[in-house]
Amino acid sequence: MTGVYHWLRTRFFPPIPDAIRDDVALLRANRVETLTPMLFLMLAATTPTAIYAGVQTVHPVIRIGFPVTLALVGLLGFVFLIHNRGRRMSLRRARRMIKESMWLSGTTGAMCSSWTVINWLAAPPEAHSYYAMIMAMGSLATAYCLSSIRLATFINLLIGLVPIAFLMLTSGNPPEIAAGTSLVVATIFLLRMILQQHDQLIDLLQLQHQMRDLAHTDPLTGLANRREFDMRLDEEIAKGDAARPFAIALLDLNGFKPINDQHGHAIGDGVLCELAERLRRACGNHAVVARQGGDEFAILVPAGSILLKTSLADHILAALAGPYRIGGRSIGVGAGVGTASWPEHGDSARKLLEVADRALYAAKAAGREKTSSVESIGRVA
Repeated sequence: MTGVYHWLRTRFFPPIPDAIRDDVALLRANRVETLTPMLFLMLAATTPTAIYAGVQTVHPVIRIGFPVTLALVGLLGFVFLIHNRGRRMSLRRARRMIKESMWLSGTTGAMCSSWTVINWLAAPPEAHSYYAMIMAMGSLATAYCLSSIRLATFINLLIGLVPIAFLMLTSGNPPEIAAGTSLVVATIFLLRMILQQHDQLIDLLQLQHQMRDLAHTDPLTGLANRREFDMRLDEEIAKGDAARPFAIALLDLNGFKPINDQHGHAIGDGVLCELAERLRRACGNHAVVARQGGDEFAILVPAGSILLKTSLADHILAALAGPYRIGGRSIGVGAGVGTASWPEHGDSARKLLEVADRALYAAKAAGREKTSSVESIGRVA
């Protein structure tokens, strides 16, 4: 039994990869926001005919009250969504919209299903087809609009179509049995399409995520690339507060070319990967580490980072100290580091990079593994 439940759960509600979970939520919410205004309008437009066709012997609360309530929900929902059209979809708003769509569709679906079943039971047999048609059309249209939210779709179809399909299949009337069978087949076909659509959506979002990673990640080391570093630096400057400074560091290896010449590019790549891993461990989640190209690296230490309380260049060089064992060989390589702080050393990305670059080459010109900041350009520390 547990195995069957697990299969059903993974088949109909497969887990969403963590890397694209937020993207899925945003896409679902945007789709619902785009499709549901007309659904709400349709819901309100069918109210007069629903009241007109209600069986007179049915209690007014159900015969008239339910359609009027659904009309108000439809009109309010339509006005609300039109009013918010064009508003930026935040992740928090997207998740709230998904939850609201689930309980609202379930509640309205239960009201529509109750109205349909009660009127079916009270109506003469020749009028049954009307109630079956209006329920089927409403449920299938709602399922289409909510198809990006799989659970909401299943709940809507379960509440809306199962009761009326059961009545049709057990009516003993051959035309109604045939119509009920067609309704079940159409529902299964729709569910199949929804499952396929969901799988295709996940594949598409995963592909987009991989493409974004390739666009912003160095393929050799897995660090951020120059584009990502520049973007993050611009963001840090844009939200900068003079009371909350941040810093950058530029790093360049000493004697890296001879490593490639003597040991081959595979060993050189191994050195770069090991260096990248050491930088990751040294910075953790407190800084953005990027490979600028070749043997050049950059580090962005955002405002509030605990690394700002350290001597940044010394902290970096301490992490890189010691030989690198690559392919069974012990490789020695040094590095120079130049740092600059915002806003003290510049109020733009260009100025900060120029200051850090001058500091780096002043350190390298000293002829040893030295650090240099803007105050100590050319000074052996």
